[in-house]
Amino acid sequence: MRHSSFLPSLALLLLSLIWGYNWVVMKGALTHSSPLLFAAMRVLGGTIVLFLILGLFHRPLVLPPIRFILPLGLLQSTGFVGCTLWALEYGGAGKTAILVYMMPLWLVLLAAPFLGERIHGLQGPALILAFLGLLLILEPWHLHGGRGVVLALLSGFFWAASAVWQKKKTPKGLDLLDVTAWQMLLGGGVLLVLALIIEPWRIDWTAGFAAALFYNAVPGNALAWLLWVYALHRLPSGVAGMGTLLAPAVGILSAWVQLGERPGTIEGSGMGLIFLAMVLVAWQHLKGREDPPFPSAQE
Repeated sequence: MRHSSFLPSLALLLLSLIWGYNWVVMKGALTHSSPLLFAAMRVLGGTIVLFLILGLFHRPLVLPPIRFILPLGLLQSTGFVGCTLWALEYGGAGKTAILVYMMPLWLVLLAAPFLGERIHGLQGPALILAFLGLLLILEPWHLHGGRGVVLALLSGFFWAASAVWQKKKTPKGLDLLDVTAWQMLLGGGVLLVLALIIEPWRIDWTAGFAAALFYNAVPGNALAWLLWVYALHRLPSGVAGMGTLLAPAVGILSAWVQLGERPGTIEGSGMGLIFLAMVLVAWQHLKGREDPPFPSAQE
């Protein structure tokens, strides 16, 4: 590997390890907090760190147009992060991770009507594999899966919708980190309001919960975003997007080892098909040097 790509690749590896292991961290944190409240604390904690970084490096702190930044915050922070934590309340960490990371497949479907990007090449077979994998995970013949599966799928869908919105509606000249910080502030604020309305306020302040909150706010959000931007600007976009596929694999393995979440044969086969589908989509982007399939650093 050339020296010029070594450090960005190392950053991408660290990013995937942080995102992947965070599924176990978040699952553990939910034993001490209600899901939407933890989601709000995670997002707002990361927002504080990002604003401090922006100020430290004298980056712009101007609020982007509200008609752009508010929907982005509702999709990327309120919808995506909120549904992710809510899904973890009902489902296993590994299973939730692979379902949320179906995001590139939803993005392919949404890009056709909203961005005019037709489904082509390996994307068609990838969608078929993902659908078959989802059927194996849901096992509709046993009528189980429930709320956790629906929320995990919604999380990935909101993530994809936020990517479409950002690609289609971002005004020219905006600073990427500034946009991220403001959307997290607005989306996190809505999450906090929803947590107070929908759920009972439940926080058990322990050393473990404080560590989980720190992990989510600092490495899981602020550091992850910096690593992503660094890697994305120094590697081909397809390579960067494909590299993040390690994250759900790390999540599944960590949940297996640490939480004892060993998938059954049918469910494991479904996860494998979805993972293969995501590899095909990422490879399609890699060949065409298109925009990265993972445009945000939320997980």
